[in-house]
Amino acid sequence: MTQTLAPAPTTRLLRTTALTAIAPATWGTTYLVTTQFLPPGIPLLSGVIRTLPAGLLLLLFTRTLPRGTWWWRSAVLGALNIAAVNALLFVAAYRLPGGVAATLSAVQPLLVALIAFAVLREKPTTWRLGWGVAGVIGVGLIVLRGEIVFDTVGVLAGLGAAAAMATGIVLTKRWGRPPGTGLLAFTGWQLTAGGLLLAPIALASEGLPPVPDLKALAGFAWLALIGTALAYALWFQGLGTLPVTAVSFLPLLSPVVATLLGWLVLGQSLTAVQGLGFVLALVSIAAAQLPPKGKKS
Repeated sequence: MTQTLAPAPTTRLLRTTALTAIAPATWGTTYLVTTQFLPPGIPLLSGVIRTLPAGLLLLLFTRTLPRGTWWWRSAVLGALNIAAVNALLFVAAYRLPGGVAATLSAVQPLLVALIAFAVLREKPTTWRLGWGVAGVIGVGLIVLRGEIVFDTVGVLAGLGAAAAMATGIVLTKRWGRPPGTGLLAFTGWQLTAGGLLLAPIALASEGLPPVPDLKALAGFAWLALIGTALAYALWFQGLGTLPVTAVSFLPLLSPVVATLLGWLVLGQSLTAVQGLGFVLALVSIAAAQLPPKGKKS
């Protein structure tokens, strides 16, 4: 009888990293789908439509609800990973040029390193801190164009969104997943909690959404099923396995994918400086997955 060998640790690590990277890569399609498929002027409602139905669908499929402390933990994680990120990014996007907002979000790996040190006692390494700075520069080269405008509220919102996601990443790593709970149920708890918290804010500021046409329905279906349900399941799976400071670099893929799609699909320009930013951002992501010399990841 032929014996099947288990994948080597390095192979498993690469496979998990690649699967986790699918999440921020799909998040990078949000700009294209939003501008080309969805009704304009309802970013918060779009956030609710992409998260709450996905969360409820996962709860219906898994038939598993939180128990004990996981009621409030799911609410906290949903507030940080889903509601706060969507709401604060909306404020930043409306008050700042898109490039400035994206560059602010790129400081997330640096924030994760600081929060992980405080909460998980993971001492930040010069290696990953250095590549974190390089990643911010790379994203800046990709997305910053023309005159740079700074707005205090917008800057604070952009940094707040990065801090919320960074805190969510660290707490997800700290608390893990309750024993016996599947990945889809765990994802459904957070998406439902985040969607429910975001819904009243969206309705108060934007009112009821317009009746969607087939094009909008296709866009919402992509964002809810692929960009949210699947993406967050892969994301939380990676957070449970990979080093938290390494996985925090993967969201840098989002502005990379968004810019590439703008070039390939929308015919937007792509300059040599942006090409340099692509290389720097991708090298930063790859280098951050490697442990410093002489240390295990």
